[in-house]
Amino acid sequence: MAPEAELYFEDFVPGSVHEFGPAVVDEAEIIEFARRYDPQPIHTDPDWARTGPFGGLIASGWHTAAITMRLLVDQYLPAAASLASPGIDELRWHRPVRPGDELRVRVTVIEARLSRSKPDRGLLRSRIEVVEADGSPVMTMIGLNLVRRRPGATG
Repeated sequence: MAPEAELYFEDFVPGSVHEFGPAVVDEAEIIEFARRYDPQPIHTDPDWARTGPFGGLIASGWHTAAITMRLLVDQYLPAAASLASPGIDELRWHRPVRPGDELRVRVTVIEARLSRSKPDRGLLRSRIEVVEADGSPVMTMIGLNLVRRRPGATG
């Protein structure tokens, strides 16, 4: 599913699955992100990381989350209808992301509920899985998104 202006709350059906990506993780980006936001040597110093607990450089989990957000915006969230997110639940990092890993995102709509206080929108609860090329999960979370209803929608 590409983010298009004509997609609205009503188009996100519980049980539907959307897959997109990929994003290839680059060593220079891992280091740059970590130097700015998570400056631990396991993320910033390849020589140190080789002797560390994972035997090499790994991306910050927050970098993985940022890559995921970029993929969600570019390939999933509808530009005209996406309003905001009140947060995420159950964020888990399952295994390290390394330079060269190719990540894909799988979103499963869990719930689509109309807002009680604002009838022009609804709340989506979605299971978001970030997976490596072989399908193994590297990160999972439950995303909450406020999405505008189709103009003129009632009920």
